[in-house]
Amino acid sequence: MRLRTLNDPDVLPALDERFALRQPGQGLPDPLGHPPRILLLYGSLRERSYSRLAVEEAARLLRYFGAETRIFDPSDLPLPDQVPGDDHPAVRELRELALWSEGQVWCSPERHGQITGVMKAQIDHLPLSMGAVRPTQGRTLAVMQVSGGSQSFNAVNTLRLLGRWMRMFTIPNQSSVPKAYQEFDEAGRMRPSPLYDRIADVMEELVRFTVLLRPHNETLVDRYSERREAAGAKADPVTDKAAVGQAS
Repeated sequence: MRLRTLNDPDVLPALDERFALRQPGQGLPDPLGHPPRILLLYGSLRERSYSRLAVEEAARLLRYFGAETRIFDPSDLPLPDQVPGDDHPAVRELRELALWSEGQVWCSPERHGQITGVMKAQIDHLPLSMGAVRPTQGRTLAVMQVSGGSQSFNAVNTLRLLGRWMRMFTIPNQSSVPKAYQEFDEAGRMRPSPLYDRIADVMEELVRFTVLLRPHNETLVDRYSERREAAGAKADPVTDKAAVGQAS
């Protein structure tokens, strides 16, 4: 299994529990009942990867908020189209995790003003559809980035664009951590700060949106064009002639 083991999953030294809600989605209609299923992806293979450390903090917060989390380890993921037919265990596992998920968190470092190739490769391995199933469509998404320099939003803006392309519901809030090397201690835990508080805000919001939207997933991604294609409908010559006449 290419899943990261979360150290101290229930230890949250930077969280002031006096103001934290254990069930942010409580009160929202939720006929499914089970904990929200959140897949987390990060975009660096460095031994001390700040995008991974940020994702781990996000996963701990999500657990606190009542979600079930899984963090994918992309260390042996091939490049898109590198393996014929994408027939690789890491690709299969990533797609299975995407299907399992009801919401996702994407966190990339900013490199040369953009997301990393590691981050993009993971997203590129997730097709819009695999037969009758959709690994990303209708799922919620939270976007985050870490930077080595000053505050920037280049990576999260790109992740939002990709989330829209993957037909996901990207939540309004987001997190950008500048000078990330200053925000984590030697053990890899994020220090208390407004930047940590923002990650808590984002994860709290992600849980709420996931609980709110997941019962309606099939309805929200039901499309006229796909129903027509599935039925094998052919073009209507009368309609097509009328359209040609209007265009001319």
